[in-house]
Order: sequence, then C-alpha cells, then structure tokens
Amino acid sequence: MVDLSAYEGIVFDMDGTLIDSMGAHMEAWRLTCEEFGIPFDLQYMHGLGGVPTRKTVEILNEKHGLTHSPDTVALHKRNVWEAMDLMPELIAETVDIFHHYLPDMKVGIGTGSERNHALHLLDHHGLLDKLDALVTATDVTHGKPHPETFLKVAELMGVAPEKCVVFEDTEIGLEAAQRAGMDCILVKDGKVRI
Repeated sequence: MVDLSAYEGIVFDMDGTLIDSMGAHMEAWRLTCEEFGIPFDLQYMHGLGGVPTRKTVEILNEKHGLTHSPDTVALHKRNVWEAMDLMPELIAETVDIFHHYLPDMKVGIGTGSERNHALHLLDHHGLLDKLDALVTATDVTHGKPHPETFLKVAELMGVAPEKCVVFEDTEIGLEAAQRAGMDCILVKDGKVRI
C-alpha cells in the first residue's frame, strides 16, 4: 500500500483514475468527432482527459481551424455517451487506496466530468456517500489544467493544499495538481506509478 501518512487529504480524479471510463469516453468522442467532421486522434484526445467537454471542443476548434458550437458538440457527446449505456468498472488499485485511507483522512474527488455524470457513477459504485468533497466541471469557472478544481476540493475538505496529494491519470491533471501546490501520483493503465 502507498504510504500517504505525510498528507491530511487525498484528492482523486475520477475518469481513468478511480473509474475505468476513459475507453468509453474515447469511443463517445470518436463518434462525436466523426459526426462533426473533426479529425480524431486517440492519443491526443486521451491527453485531454480531465478537460471539461466544452473546453475540449474549443481546443479542437482551434487546433483544426473549425468553428463548431462548444455547446452543440458537448451536448452531442453527452447524448452519445448516455446512449452507450455503459457502467464502467472501478480501478482496483486506486479504489483500494481510497478505502484504506478513508477512516483516517479526508477524501475528495476533483473531476472534469459534469456533476450529473459524476453523481451517477459515484452513487452506482457506492462511493458518493463516503466523500468529504466532490468538485466537478459544473462547479468551477476554470477546468484543468487550471488549479481551481483541486483548490476547491481542498477548501471543501478543510485541508491546506500543501497537505493534499492528488491521484491523476493525465498530464493535464498533473499540471493542475502542481499549480494547486499539491503533490501528485500518476495512475497509468490502472496502475499507480510511484
């Protein structure tokens, strides 16, 4: 088990870190990009994991010289995701850490997903009522890599940012954690990288 005794709070990203939903999100993005004529690059899109959907559309517009409405594309992507009707599994290694430290430390989630999506997944997996804080894309003005998501989680948990450690699966999430003044442990392919 990872030794987190130097910290007072743990912040987990959700998609790809605690819940194995990145594959399904990538498929929803692939179908959405196909619908709107946006070039799809799996590796590039995975690197945008944690970025709110509307902001991802803005980034894609800029990258490819397009002018799609972020609201229209984001709504389509959400509809595609919901139509897939998948319930992603938990990632065992990070969920074990979640439960191991739960009695003694504050635990929060900072995700680039919309609140309704996060509530649905976390409630289904029995994690929602165990959290001290949940901050979603719906709750912030600036998504990752801006530090607002993680700073807000720390504030809601009542823990100083420098006393928090973040578990993340993307470079954008890592940057957000570092900008928030928090240590960060990366999770790649369901494995914690120390």
